[in-house]
Amino acid sequence: MNAHVKSPLKATRRDVVIGAALVGGSLLVGGCSMGDVLSIGAKTDFGAFGPFIKIGADGAVTVISKHIEFGQGNHAGLAAIVAEELEADWSKVKVEQAAAIAKVYANTGMGVQGTGGSSAISNSWDQLRKAGASAKAMFVEAAANRWSVPAGEIVVKDSVVSHAASAKSATFAELLADASKVTPPQAPTLKDPKTFTLIGSDRVRRKDSQSKADGTAKFTQDVQMPDMLVAMVAHAPRYGAKVASFDAAEAKKVAGVVEVYEVPTGVAVVAENTWAARKGRDALKVTWNEDEAEKRSSDAILASYKDLASGKTAATDKMKWKPFGSKGDIATATGPAFETSFDFPYLAHATMEPMNCVAQVGGGKAKLTFGSQIPTVDQLNTAKIVGMLPGAVEIETLFAGGSFGRRANFQSDYVAECVHIAKKVGKMRPVKLVWTREDDMAAGYFRPIVHHTVKVTVDKDGYPATWRHRVVTQSIMKGSPTGEPKLDETAIEGALGSPYLKATPVVDAQLIQPDIGVPVLWWRSVGATHTAFVMEHTIDQLAKRANKDPVDYRRALYTKADAKRHLAVLNLAAEKAGWGTPAPAGWTRGVAVHESFGSVVAQVAEVKLVDGVPKVGRVVTAIDCGTAIAPDQIASQIEGGTCYGLSAALYGNVTVKDGVVEQTNFDTYRVLRNSESPIVETHIVPSGAAPSGVGEPGTPVIGPAVANALFALTGQATTSQPFVKA
Repeated sequence: MNAHVKSPLKATRRDVVIGAALVGGSLLVGGCSMGDVLSIGAKTDFGAFGPFIKIGADGAVTVISKHIEFGQGNHAGLAAIVAEELEADWSKVKVEQAAAIAKVYANTGMGVQGTGGSSAISNSWDQLRKAGASAKAMFVEAAANRWSVPAGEIVVKDSVVSHAASAKSATFAELLADASKVTPPQAPTLKDPKTFTLIGSDRVRRKDSQSKADGTAKFTQDVQMPDMLVAMVAHAPRYGAKVASFDAAEAKKVAGVVEVYEVPTGVAVVAENTWAARKGRDALKVTWNEDEAEKRSSDAILASYKDLASGKTAATDKMKWKPFGSKGDIATATGPAFETSFDFPYLAHATMEPMNCVAQVGGGKAKLTFGSQIPTVDQLNTAKIVGMLPGAVEIETLFAGGSFGRRANFQSDYVAECVHIAKKVGKMRPVKLVWTREDDMAAGYFRPIVHHTVKVTVDKDGYPATWRHRVVTQSIMKGSPTGEPKLDETAIEGALGSPYLKATPVVDAQLIQPDIGVPVLWWRSVGATHTAFVMEHTIDQLAKRANKDPVDYRRALYTKADAKRHLAVLNLAAEKAGWGTPAPAGWTRGVAVHESFGSVVAQVAEVKLVDGVPKVGRVVTAIDCGTAIAPDQIASQIEGGTCYGLSAALYGNVTVKDGVVEQTNFDTYRVLRNSESPIVETHIVPSGAAPSGVGEPGTPVIGPAVANALFALTGQATTSQPFVKA
């Protein structure tokens, strides 16, 4: 079970429930589902229109979002789904963040309440359509009963219910009391997508722009509570090190410092304000036990990966090669082979807002106030620390300034740190934990180092006949509360299932994942951050060897693999970019296509070299993301994802020297400047399919598109990132 449950014979029912939840719900209590277990103790008193919709006395519609808003703009799309089916006045629709209740607000793809994997819209599509349609049906029935007319003759538009034949109408506000008494239909009739008037229009714009522009939007750092304390933690310089001893005498002399505590992650200084907490932390004297610390440098780690891939270092029982997507017998490979390898460094998430949290603990209660990305996991880890039911841990979710995956980890690292401190303070006194940028860079999580090797033989027409692929990287899924999967697909998504491998008769693809002491985590677009580059840059090199145009070469492979969506986005991007016509003077074009999170993206990048550094001027993007709810927001996400991916490809690099992270702020961790951002054009493939991801699919494609343009320009392949070496 877990450390809290010391003996099954002595465990209380509360112990059992917490333990069951923490190990992934393998134990069901009284026939309850996982959501039931996780939500024991939670408040579930919702209004007449259910957990996703509130309608005020003035008729204003509030959509309850189970997904956090941390810059991606999903609140607009989620609200639009409800407003479309409800026929609500869009100008009067608002959004509120849901409470942390897994039973009600679970992400249908995760099984817990959380936002990630570009799934906010896709996993809410059916759910919110039904919620909106159900509420509309309640107003229609209320009006039909009031006016004694057939419900089928009633029309709803812009929050007004009307009956043309009798010339009667009423607003939502006027019908609210009656509608609230109607029993919601179990299977409401949904609109024909052909009749949508809001979804897919440019009217779907962000609901949070004004508050974020004028500063009224509330982030964790904005939280102020009576008698609140501020905490900062001294973390070990090397991952895996523990506190051996500390001297807090000088720290306690700093004006405003209240107390100093040892916590599992280091030494916390608690003060009356942020400045005092920081000065107190600076004055601490801490001795670290580094017996179990990671002391290798990133160069040594990468070298060990290369030894594994080459066979110089053999696999072991604890570290095995695992096949993925393999088929046929690689021993049949004949003829000359094309061989290449690729190296990818650690990357920081580098969110605009570093990690922070406000916690209150005491009297059998616990409340967290912050930008919670995976509330259920944060509840579980808090429950383990304070010894209460997960569902009884209250979480007020605020806006967050970015995540890219950082705010979602199995350990709830900075959240748990804050809870430990608040538990020591006690009495439900608020404690705000503040991480500086340096804390976040040097004590956080990274996109892992990755090494790929590829060996391809081709048929008489120059297309892949055999494909041997080796991937070496750390496991992100290690430490999962549900257990590490047999195959960590986060490491190879994008290679696994690639249309290029589907079109190749013989594939020998394998993954191995060494244990390294540097903590790693999903980073925007996860495995696609490296697999897209490997697959797309390899394809361009194969096309050149076959003396074929890169777009035509891909078309042939997509046709062979029956990859219709890939072919459609490729054709659209090529058309809009003018592929096949001369590029502007001094510029060269490169193309890349990749599927991630259910969406397929093609990009054509126009690139030139300026003093030996790649300059990207124009990026033409085509995306198939199913039904496009908010085209303007889709374009914004593609623009942001492209710049984020370009920043990593050009400059992103975290290095570790003797176990110590060397980059701690933006003076040493270079990111893309505004002046370096390309013009990004976005074209959406029309689709009637359910929506798929948008937040992440724009990130992995730009790197290989630029590399392929450079390859066309110089004839030199790019085998490692970043492109620009420090």
